[in-house]
Amino acid sequence: MTPDRLDRFARHIVLPELGGAGQAKLATAHVAIVGMGGIGSPALQYLAGAGIGRLTLIDDDEVEVSNLQRQTLFAPEDVGQAKVTLAEKWVARFDPALTVVAHNTRIDAGNAAALLAGADVVLDGSDNFATRLAVADACVAAGVPLTSAALGRFQGQVANFAGHLPDRACYRCFVGDAFDAEDCDSCADLGVLGAMVGMIGAFAAMHALRVVLAGVATLGDPQWGQLHVFDGLAPGLRTMRIAKDPGCRACGG
Repeated sequence: MTPDRLDRFARHIVLPELGGAGQAKLATAHVAIVGMGGIGSPALQYLAGAGIGRLTLIDDDEVEVSNLQRQTLFAPEDVGQAKVTLAEKWVARFDPALTVVAHNTRIDAGNAAALLAGADVVLDGSDNFATRLAVADACVAAGVPLTSAALGRFQGQVANFAGHLPDRACYRCFVGDAFDAEDCDSCADLGVLGAMVGMIGAFAAMHALRVVLAGVATLGDPQWGQLHVFDGLAPGLRTMRIAKDPGCRACGG
């Protein structure tokens, strides 16, 4: 790394759990983020801050006034503009050394493989089960790990999945087939606290970093199939293990 990059990431490099080797790995990593909303905004900011060398951003939405309460990338003057375009510009200002590819499109079963190609890990912060399952299935087919993050009201969930591995569950093992539709409640229906979204997005970024650093730094325990459930009211955290479903149509058999 050049002297200016060493200065920028000095607080990382002095961590024995990460070190210079870990930071060098982050600089060559490729993370794809699905959804530039409440989860994707802080996740992108912390992944860019960590020095992830290549970022693929996928979203087809535009900024609305109601987004500003929790989607930290955007300002009032951004209303009506494409989220991925604004996110790409934010990264360019924040760290010009990073490579960003922005796709202003909706990801689905037909295009997921192409959009996610080459990623070391996919971080999914989308807001409906149809998209989540399409992304998860594409990750299994391509052999790419998935960091899944979601929340509703005051409960958040984050987990790393590696369903392409013979002994690991995938996201479909967790939720099954019942939600292959855009029928889940939205935060417009249920409400959401901005700080809660930020916490889940930041934790998702941390979990994606675990995947990238696995085998390089002692920070890198991906914790495959461990679902971390956050209660923002109590507050509290509990963890449960998701078992691989032998009958799963994505990773079973």
